[in-house]
Amino acid sequence: MKSKVLNVVSVFFSVPFFFGDQLLHFHEKGYEVHVICSPSNKIKQYSLLKKFLYVEIPILRSFSIFYDIRAIIKLRKYILKNNIKIVSGHTAKGSLLTMIASFLSRTPNRIYFRHGFYYETCSGFKKILMLNLDRLTSFLATKVVCVSPYVLEKSIELKLTSKNKLILLNKGSCNGVDCHNKFNPIKINNTKLISIKSKFNLNEYDFVIGYTGRLVRDKGIVELVKAFQKISEKNSKVALLLVGPFETRDSIPSDIQNIIENNINIMHAGLIENDMEYFYELMNVLVLPTHREGLGTSLLEASSMKKPVLTTSHTGSRDAIKDKITGLFIDKSMESIVEKIQFYIDNPLIANKHGAAGRNFITENFDQKIIWDEIEKLYI
Repeated sequence: MKSKVLNVVSVFFSVPFFFGDQLLHFHEKGYEVHVICSPSNKIKQYSLLKKFLYVEIPILRSFSIFYDIRAIIKLRKYILKNNIKIVSGHTAKGSLLTMIASFLSRTPNRIYFRHGFYYETCSGFKKILMLNLDRLTSFLATKVVCVSPYVLEKSIELKLTSKNKLILLNKGSCNGVDCHNKFNPIKINNTKLISIKSKFNLNEYDFVIGYTGRLVRDKGIVELVKAFQKISEKNSKVALLLVGPFETRDSIPSDIQNIIENNINIMHAGLIENDMEYFYELMNVLVLPTHREGLGTSLLEASSMKKPVLTTSHTGSRDAIKDKITGLFIDKSMESIVEKIQFYIDNPLIANKHGAAGRNFITENFDQKIIWDEIEKLYI
């Protein structure tokens, strides 16, 4: 039996996205894999599927002295009871509590995965507070994994972490992409694709603009919806396919939500937990006009599906594409989004060329087996 590994996140929603088959992979290699997250009615079934042990501990995304201290105590107790020597924390709040608990437990290998900077779009006291909490998390960790070169560079610039702790897994990511079995165009079942296409009334459209992720301000949804309205004035058979849930935190304005819900050319699929590859296959281009981003998993997945991608260059999403090769950079403006989408509409051969190059870029640098090998090195 190899070492015991504990992964901690705030909510179960993150488990399939941050780990997925990685959990089963390390189980099959002989590791005893543990997961802790807030209570969920889905974790039991998922644990049977991916072969990991788990316990549910409430970890609030907001701060609460009472609940946070109680979570730290429970985390520490679990670590000591199971004699766990490797602990990794994901998400800002989950990582902070995990690093405190594992530090108090004297766990020798404490890994903090920095997925980005929540406070990047904050200001004033809140930003200062979040910065210093991030520094505390880093101080308590023995290793800090940055999900992109951008995150690593900013970590140094903001003096969040001593350089000797910082780690980048190959070109970035925390889990990589299943390029061969899941996000692979040749694996698509055409009958199933036709069924999904029909379900979302996409048969009559010549060009589908796609987005996947939380529907919040920081992801650039406001700009994207306005850009789509502008695009629709010139192009009659263009649809916008939004895959992801509305959220109350950082919620979009009510008028933008009304447009999404009432515009017949906007299809809102909501949260999709399975078959994401089919939704990418329905898209002609993926657009992520994000204001802050650690890397941008949707960009990696869409590229693996041979889709050209548009994203901003001022965040970690810049590391997920190669400008003018696998996609195009956009500004955080409606005008820039309109211009670049229209370019792909008018130049389908270039769009296809960028998509094909994107798949090569992902398979060479972000294949999940590459990233998993790098993660295993952290356990030594």
